[in-house]
Amino acid sequence: MHKSSRGFLFFLFFLLERIIRHGPVFTQEPSDSVFPLTAEDNKIFINCKAKGSPAPHYKWKFNRKDLDVDMDYSLVEGNLLINNPQATKHSGVYQCIATNAFGTILSREAKVEFAYLQNFSSKARSPVLVREGQAVVLLCGPPPHFGEIRYSWIFNGRPSIVVGDNRRFVSQRTGNLYIAKVETSDVGNYTCVVRNVMTNTTVYSSPTPVVLRRDAVMGEYEPKIEVQFEKMLHIAKGSSVRLECFALGNPVPSISWKRADGSPFPGKMKINHSNGVLEIPYFRPEDSGLYECVAENSKGRSIAKGRLVFQSKWSQTLYDANMAIESDLHWECKANGKPQPVYRWLKNGQPLVSQVIILTTRITPLSPFYESVYVKNVCILKNYISRLLVELFIYYLINSIVIARCHWLLTFIPTIFIYCCRRTISEDGTLRIANVSKSDAGRYTCVAKNPFGTSSSSGTLVVKEPTKITVPPLSMDATVGESIVLPCEVSKDSTLYPVFKWFFNGKLIDFSRHDHFGMIGSSSGDLMIRNVQLKHSGKYVCMVHTAVDSVSAAADLIVRGPPGAPVGVLVGDVTDRTAQVSWGPGPDNHSPVTLYIVQARTPFSIGWQAVKTVPDSVPGQMTLATAVNLNPWVDYEFRVAAINNVGVGEPSVPSKPVRTKAAGPEVAPANVSGGGGSRGELVIVWEPVPEELQNGEKFGYVVAFRPLGTTTWKQSVLASADASRYIYKNDTFQPLTQFEVKVGVYNEIGEGPFSPVVIVYSADEEPSVAPPRVWARSLSASEIEVFWEPVHQSGSKGWITGYEVCKYQKWMDDAERVRVPESSVIITGLKGSTLYLISVRAHNSAGTGPSSTPISITTKKPPPSQPPGNIEWNLTNSKVFLNWEHVKAMDNESEVTGYKVVYRQNWHRGNSIVETNRTSVELQLPSEEDLLVQIKTLSDGGDGSSSGPIRIPKMSSEASYELIKSGAH
Repeated sequence: MHKSSRGFLFFLFFLLERIIRHGPVFTQEPSDSVFPLTAEDNKIFINCKAKGSPAPHYKWKFNRKDLDVDMDYSLVEGNLLINNPQATKHSGVYQCIATNAFGTILSREAKVEFAYLQNFSSKARSPVLVREGQAVVLLCGPPPHFGEIRYSWIFNGRPSIVVGDNRRFVSQRTGNLYIAKVETSDVGNYTCVVRNVMTNTTVYSSPTPVVLRRDAVMGEYEPKIEVQFEKMLHIAKGSSVRLECFALGNPVPSISWKRADGSPFPGKMKINHSNGVLEIPYFRPEDSGLYECVAENSKGRSIAKGRLVFQSKWSQTLYDANMAIESDLHWECKANGKPQPVYRWLKNGQPLVSQVIILTTRITPLSPFYESVYVKNVCILKNYISRLLVELFIYYLINSIVIARCHWLLTFIPTIFIYCCRRTISEDGTLRIANVSKSDAGRYTCVAKNPFGTSSSSGTLVVKEPTKITVPPLSMDATVGESIVLPCEVSKDSTLYPVFKWFFNGKLIDFSRHDHFGMIGSSSGDLMIRNVQLKHSGKYVCMVHTAVDSVSAAADLIVRGPPGAPVGVLVGDVTDRTAQVSWGPGPDNHSPVTLYIVQARTPFSIGWQAVKTVPDSVPGQMTLATAVNLNPWVDYEFRVAAINNVGVGEPSVPSKPVRTKAAGPEVAPANVSGGGGSRGELVIVWEPVPEELQNGEKFGYVVAFRPLGTTTWKQSVLASADASRYIYKNDTFQPLTQFEVKVGVYNEIGEGPFSPVVIVYSADEEPSVAPPRVWARSLSASEIEVFWEPVHQSGSKGWITGYEVCKYQKWMDDAERVRVPESSVIITGLKGSTLYLISVRAHNSAGTGPSSTPISITTKKPPPSQPPGNIEWNLTNSKVFLNWEHVKAMDNESEVTGYKVVYRQNWHRGNSIVETNRTSVELQLPSEEDLLVQIKTLSDGGDGSSSGPIRIPKMSSEASYELIKSGAH
């Protein structure tokens, strides 16, 4: 378009905007927002802007009541400024109202919330006692918060982060740490770390100590899937799905994923975190179906199933209407949804009396001056799933008119005429063209003539097709974690090049600074939002610019997430095994709560555990349940978590601890056994009953026993809850007498059950005879081996369980003793050329028997103290030839019987050994490796001193050469 013509059109549009009087029209409306509230944030804006002639004025509603502008609030044009925002005071629903002489309009309602993250309680967390091989779940229990959070765990203090693998898993839904099978290396302190993504705030819990119990080791058992996804999930098109699955078990289970119909996973799906997480980006109808997570180990398998259902979304687009005077207008406001939507109409912000689906309105005739008539109606459709807000505008608009005046001045007379033809020339020389079309394009010349001469001026009219948004973005709702696309496609003149821009809540999106946002498509401006979060709720505007015009379209996005934490958990009506729990609902985050889970924690539990309730499944509309199957006389804390179609929400703040009422004990001691002790003793031991199963105060044990074959029980009471051992002494019964034994329990309420009867032997009698024959031989200067004939059981009064070997020097009184179960032993750490006395005696649980007659044995002379010297080596090709001087032993040393050559490659741990009775040896040199060599003497007294290490360099090429070098002494 010619520059002067384009300027003319812009000037024309400006005049139209200024002269045509009309009611207010929103150009920017408030949208749902979540603000990351920090100490530096002392002001926030809620946007609202409207155009109109005359200019509109504004007021606001807060929680559906008129808002008084005071110290907390101020207006900047139409925008609402909140000074010193506070989450408790300024969170709520805001609505903007714009008014001028032609009408009033109401914006959509915008929910304003503040992201925050409080600190964890400083209360110390109870230790978690667990056996090796057992599974453990450490519950995070995050503090009150709002906004997207991320979980991680620290082991034994920063910066040691717990990394998920096939044995450990951190759930991003609950924050819990799951260990499928505990190992000794897992013992330590665990700290839960919670980070708010919006505020970038991080808090740390008190450490949870994990302590290993030494009383037993957990045996193998089949997998139990502890982390699983919902049975039914409705997924919107283009969303991202994240399924978690993790199992406890011993051995550690393996996790695999499959589809029930056997079809393979497409390449876009991701399985990570040791197969504990399945991610499906850009959900499509073909991704629907039944998904299975399979956990397997050698003891069995467990399966979790869930169905993913493709969910189409509904919407309706209504367009502006241009109507003739006195004609009838039919507006159709119609939508589909479950449950059935409810319709409501507004005019100038006030409800219409007629609440109908088809609304007919008759427009009165226009004024003689044909001033514009403006009527705004809003159709609001609501159901329990989503909300569609449609605005309809009616203008009586003059058609496009091109006006040119041949007086070197362009102007526009704001009077509308009815012309018989489209092109007219007025007396002052002005050319008017109404309803410009392509055929009007061309070069125009104005000629002015009078008696004194003629003058002319020419200009070119270029007509372009207007730019239109053919596929506008549609208002929709999405689920946290999905990826969605907001379309923006245009039709335009082929000679124009569009530029697409997107605005979020009134701010231009900088795609270089936002990982979640991206533009896709080569010929369109579609906006992709990856991994949608709650903070992405709001108003999105697609704006398209060309060289001659600009158009825009807007859509609202509502993001659904797991429900917020329930509030006000209270406990009442406590019995010995039940407690009534009540709570208040938290925010549902745009998805109704379907179920509640009641969890409990005691000083003895491993974190928080779900408890059985009545009703068994607590529906979303209930806020009361009774916890059952509790243990008597135990302190309980309760909390509640909500579930909706998106997932499991954050748990509530725990209730105050309450103690269940006392009851008689019901659990008998475990692992009753005994035996051993001194002569005349009956030793009885058992595993104490855990404190959480004692059911009341003044807990103790009743020990009952009787000789096998008798009828009368003898009982003894131990008034201590920690007792685990009882000794009965009586010198009249014989060693190894069999007794029937049982152990019972009692508390202040009454007596409990006895353990099953077991057989326990009384103490044994120490052996009465010594080993009949003992002999020994010297192995080296530091070792001797001792042998003896075993004691026959028939010849001794006591039962033989082993032997005690005594070693001492003739002139010394102190003896060293070693116990062995066999009839021989090698004694080490001796001195060379030294005489030792050796005796042996049998032993059992009652003590040791008499010693055998001592025997004497002398160790061999010490090995040579002088290492091999004058070591030389010769390197040829890949062989090494070593030689050294013979070592002569001193008189008090053992004679040299040979040599030991120890060598290894430079960076290898393992040694190779060659023994020889000569003073030379040939070794194979490995390629591309240095060789380290040491040489020591061999003798009857043992290995002698070693030479210093010798490094032999690797061969640098295939060529043969000789290299002779003396080794270090």
